Amino acid sequence: MLKSYEAVYEKGHLTWLGEQPNIDSARVIVTVLVANSDRPKRRSAPSSLAGQVEILGDIVSPLVDEKDWECLK
Repeated sequence: MLKSYEAVYEKGHLTWLGEQPNIDSARVIVTVLVANSDRPKRRSAPSSLAGQVEILGDIVSPLVDEKDWECLK
């Protein structure tokens, strides 16, 4: 039977994060979660624009009617 336990392995030491198994020895499978530094960070507006920008429309309700969109003509 397999049972999962969560622990952190750091510099040769294992620290249990929750329930600790009551065993003397066991065969273990280690899954490593690596921080993905290649993933682009979420974009945000510059803080210099705070309080200076007014949002006029959005995806749900655009500012103008579809019949006024020149790209659809």
